[in-house]
Amino acid sequence: MEKTSLTDLLRSWPHKPGQINARTVECPDGRVVLQVRVELGILQMETNGRPDGARPEQRETVFELARSRIAEGSETARLDAATCVALRDEAALFSYRSVVFSVLDDHAGVLRDTERNLLVAEFVLVNAEQPEDRSLAASTLPQLLMMRARARSTIAARSGELKLARAALDEGLVEIEAAYMERGGRPAFEASQEARVLLGMREMLVPQLPSSQRQELRDRLKDALAVENFELAAILRNELRLMH
Repeated sequence: MEKTSLTDLLRSWPHKPGQINARTVECPDGRVVLQVRVELGILQMETNGRPDGARPEQRETVFELARSRIAEGSETARLDAATCVALRDEAALFSYRSVVFSVLDDHAGVLRDTERNLLVAEFVLVNAEQPEDRSLAASTLPQLLMMRARARSTIAARSGELKLARAALDEGLVEIEAAYMERGGRPAFEASQEARVLLGMREMLVPQLPSSQRQELRDRLKDALAVENFELAAILRNELRLMH
């Protein structure tokens, strides 16, 4: 029977109900891992590759393995239901790690894992045999697009690139609306949590822009109306109102 106890470790890092209590820890071999304090113990994740460190069939991830098999197969090769389940389970690990990265203010990590899961969703949409699997992949897109836009905007804003930060939010809103067009149209988009999050970020960001950019916004609005991009035009009008 093992005699190693984690009691002292757990007591030194108390569980805090209702919040994600996370930290980074350097291991004896020099690599840095993520740890999350949960009610019954501590979860540990790798910062690169699969969060659990597993290597299915000596591949880095199930996604890489599946992508390789599709590439090596015939033109009619498809993803079966079992593979889609494995891809979803793996994507959940990356999604959880992206949340931990966000708690730790590591938005580059959020961006990396979110873009990875967007590739998985697009891969399933193209290659899944069953419509149910394609539908589940499509349902994840708005949340992933929101997280990507939020991470991109935060990274740009912290570098002082306010125009890039605003553009990332605008692009994200357009992408999320497009994703919702297959799932309830514009009303569903306007009522979505994803849209509210990005609109809230934009409202906080716009007042920071110098007034000299007002004419630039007017020019962008004029261009958007000229090509009948009414969604972007509505966003730009709102930005102009916020600047007055």
